[in-house]
Amino acid sequence: MNTGILYAALAYIAWGLFPLYFKQVADVPSLEVVMHRTLWSLVFVFGVLMVRRQWSWMGTVLRQPKVLAAFVLSAMLLSGNWLTYVWAVQNQHVVDASLGYFILPLVNVALGFVFLRERPRSGQWMAVAVAAAGVLWLAVQAGRLPWIALLLALSFGFYGLLRKVAVLGALEGLALETLVLAPVAAVVLGWWAWQGQGALVQGTPATVGWLLLAGPMTAVPLLLFAAGARLIPMSTLGILQYISPSLQFALGVWLFHEPFEPARLVGFVLIWAALLVYSMEGWWTRRRVIVA
Repeated sequence: MNTGILYAALAYIAWGLFPLYFKQVADVPSLEVVMHRTLWSLVFVFGVLMVRRQWSWMGTVLRQPKVLAAFVLSAMLLSGNWLTYVWAVQNQHVVDASLGYFILPLVNVALGFVFLRERPRSGQWMAVAVAAAGVLWLAVQAGRLPWIALLLALSFGFYGLLRKVAVLGALEGLALETLVLAPVAAVVLGWWAWQGQGALVQGTPATVGWLLLAGPMTAVPLLLFAAGARLIPMSTLGILQYISPSLQFALGVWLFHEPFEPARLVGFVLIWAALLVYSMEGWWTRRRVIVA
């Protein structure tokens, strides 16, 4: 149990500190960063699979067109999520990005109701309603929808929905998703390099080094998360997941000094209240089941 908490907490801490990494490659266009992240993630994940001799799944999956189609779609959602997140960090929207991951659990509740016929309890619906009020408040204050947060939450929500019903584990799934995207990334990066453009040609050695590091930085937290999720209850995992957006929010406000008007705080407070209701309702329900 304690080991599982450690693994999961380390994964969420790593994801929460990602803005520090993407700030190191702020001079590289966000699309190019995502292409490097895809390519080097594939290299790293395939290296892990080689060490573990974990290849038997590939032959089976390649003979199932429906499974392949599902992973092509999940790969597109994942790349869209990555692109939105990198752009947000590079353009001083870390606080907005954190909002997306604060509301993600509540988006998952709504997606489960619509697509998996799950029946949320009244307390969960209350949490969703309070969070929706918070998003509406932020939209009214800004004069527009918080599109960065909504794009991140919806893209990763639908990605999680596809992975929930997928036949592959975390490592194999990431390998297949990056395998789908990597050829495009390799061709584009190679073409840019041939034309004398891109970070591989114009970037400093430090920048290239940071881009190469994207592989392990993407895969290692995922492996830690997968290991931790097997050892601890979902209720504990649900509470730990707030580590990541909390760290992002703190970095955005106190380290990167992004503007945060007092009026916006009302919207965030509503969303934090929704998360508190969601967590406490889940804890209370599980406690009643155990006692019974």
